Amino acid sequence: MKKSSKKKPTWIDLKRQLAEFDHPALLALIQDLYTASKNNQAFLHARFALGKDVLEPYKTTIDRWVCPDVMHNQDISIAKAKKAL
Repeated sequence: MKKSSKKKPTWIDLKRQLAEFDHPALLALIQDLYTASKNNQAFLHARFALGKDVLEPYKTTIDRWVCPDVMHNQDISIAKAKKAL
C-alpha cells in the first residue's frame, strides 16, 4: 500500500490552481482577500499606488515599534517593525 504524502502546498501548487481561474473569479478572489484584513488593503493600495501616501500604514507601523511612546509605556520591537516591510 502506498503512503499518502501530505506535503505543504507551495507557490507552484497555488499558481497551477490560479491558472484555471477566469477573470471574474480572479477579481472575486482579490476582493475576498481585500475585505479579509486591513493589511491586505494597505498592501493592495501600495501595490497599485492608490491614495496620497501609499506607504503611510507601513511607516506608521515601523515608527510605532522603532520609536515607541515611553509616556504610554509602549515597548520597542524590531521584529514587529520588520513585519511591515
